[in-house]
Amino acid sequence: MFRVLFFVVLFSYVQSMAQINHPKASPFSEVEQEVGLSKITVKYSRPATKGRKIFGGLVPFGRIWRVGANESTKIKVDSDMKVIGNTLPKGTYALYAFPEKEFWQVVFHTNTEHWGDGRKNYNPKEDLFRISVMPQELPYHQENFLITFDSITHNTANMKLIWANTMATVPFEVDTHDQMKKEIVKQLAENPTAQTYYEAARYLQEQGVDYTIALDYLNKALELGGDTYYSHRVKSLVEEKLGDYGSAVKSAEKSLKIADSLGKDEFVRMNQKNIDAWKQLVKQK
Repeated sequence: MFRVLFFVVLFSYVQSMAQINHPKASPFSEVEQEVGLSKITVKYSRPATKGRKIFGGLVPFGRIWRVGANESTKIKVDSDMKVIGNTLPKGTYALYAFPEKEFWQVVFHTNTEHWGDGRKNYNPKEDLFRISVMPQELPYHQENFLITFDSITHNTANMKLIWANTMATVPFEVDTHDQMKKEIVKQLAENPTAQTYYEAARYLQEQGVDYTIALDYLNKALELGGDTYYSHRVKSLVEEKLGDYGSAVKSAEKSLKIADSLGKDEFVRMNQKNIDAWKQLVKQK
């Protein structure tokens, strides 16, 4: 009995040692995309067309597809998001699709344990939700299946599923402004520096909101950190939005002078352009 057990163990060991590590026909890939303060991470495999008809062929219409190859594609969001009106809570999901000629159903699935598409083990009741998207025909050929992101703002990003000459787009939304308001309150309550106040003000200016608060933050940044070309630059833009063109000109002139001394030619040009425009507005008042 001992000899039999010994040979069974030895055979298993030899078998495991004999395995060859070979290149994958559908290599693994991972894409991470920041959206504001949030991040979307997708892990998937990238099959090639190899001259085959893909949608309606290798990937039959109406049947579940793992959105790639090998194990199921996984998508992780590190904060709550929206996808065409559906709430996608923070977490990891399996990503599936049911391609059709005229539309696709894209599925965010809560069970991440299935290999591939799960086939008979796949249970629609475990779907978090499904969305319908319209596939788009491309004027070029994409050999290896590709998942990428485009049209990225602080609050939105489009995930693109591209293979052969077809692309399906899945839009994501996140409330970055709400996150930023909480972050600003937190940072300003702890031990704010000139840079803290400047970054808070710049964010408000870029978003076009709360200009009066932004101006207060910039004054505190200048008080704590002294004159900087970037603080005076943003202050001039805020003052312009508040309709105070005279103050905007003075702030831009200060920014220009400091930028010129530091060799920041781009800021010299941008400030001079604004000074010329705002001086005209001052005359019209």
